[in-house]
Amino acid sequence: MNRLCTICARGGSKGVVNKNIKLLLGKPLIAHTIIQAKKSGLFNYVAVSSDSEEILSVAKAWGADILIKRPDELATDQAAKLPVIRHALKTAEQQTGQTFHIHVDLDATSPLRNVRDIHGAVNMLENDNKITNVITGAPARRSPYFNLVELNTEGYVELSKELSTSIARRQDSPKCYDMNASIYIWRREVLLEEDKVILPKTALYEMPEERSIDIDSPLDFDFVEFLATKRGEL
Repeated sequence: MNRLCTICARGGSKGVVNKNIKLLLGKPLIAHTIIQAKKSGLFNYVAVSSDSEEILSVAKAWGADILIKRPDELATDQAAKLPVIRHALKTAEQQTGQTFHIHVDLDATSPLRNVRDIHGAVNMLENDNKITNVITGAPARRSPYFNLVELNTEGYVELSKELSTSIARRQDSPKCYDMNASIYIWRREVLLEEDKVILPKTALYEMPEERSIDIDSPLDFDFVEFLATKRGEL
């Protein structure tokens, strides 16, 4: 079974300028994800998609097999991620002449995952034919049934989701998870045919909070750097 790994890294980051190539423990941020993908031994190819020639050059230096120049229309702030990933899959298949049955997308801004997480999420999909795709997430600190609220049309607070009976503790509410944007896995036909990530038979691979930080701000980067330094590696 052929597997493709993609890493999609846009050059126009605003929250953390040039975050995909910002140094983390002496390596560009994107390099950590490329190394994890390679170390897993799961993939026929590791492809990096970017609108930035600088990011693509760094990716090549750190071992990416396929470099994909992203079209301008897929590199805007408003561009959705699914079309970018589909473009990467189709381009990789054109360049290699191969069909990839399993497509794994690793986010460069979530470098605290480890190789065991990648293996575990891939195994979850491949060991159950009913599963269409897999996302990763960590147990949520807030629950829509207990302490996550919205403002209604009149501007007053109400719980995001109501249960038929009231509960006194968050732990008594249904389990909820924060998507951590770390690992996404699809069967090829699902990725090409569906326009949503969450489908009726999407499975969740659980990761701990300490491996689930997605870098979207300078503070996030500081947290990741602190945790990575504390354990001496990513």
